Amino acid sequence: MSTTTEAAISQVANVIIPIADQDAALAFYTEKLGLELRADVPFGNGDRWIEVAPSESAQTPIALCPPGPGGSTGELKTGICLQTADADGYRALLAERGVDVDDEVSRMGEPVPPMFWFRDPEGNSLMVVEV
Repeated sequence: MSTTTEAAISQVANVIIPIADQDAALAFYTEKLGLELRADVPFGNGDRWIEVAPSESAQTPIALCPPGPGGSTGELKTGICLQTADADGYRALLAERGVDVDDEVSRMGEPVPPMFWFRDPEGNSLMVVEV
């Protein structure tokens, strides 16, 4: 029998974005966003488990995987929020790389940090926040 401490959640293992075209998603998340490939392994019935994350980060990776049973892909509001030290600079870099980004960084005033949204090739939206 485990104790309450042993049975507690210690961290978020990963977040998953259901993806139809894993090769295109992998190229986008590594080449356009600059994330690092952490895993690309076969699983299930011919599927792949792909994880990407910021370089040198031990934090929660993003898994780019086929949808589960009855699931769908594309046009999802992922709820994923990525962090940068320079929202303006990173938004400009993504725009230069052809990423579908908001026209400008949102500034709502304190205590809300500068932020913007972008969309991946399947139309999934993610947020970037300046911290």
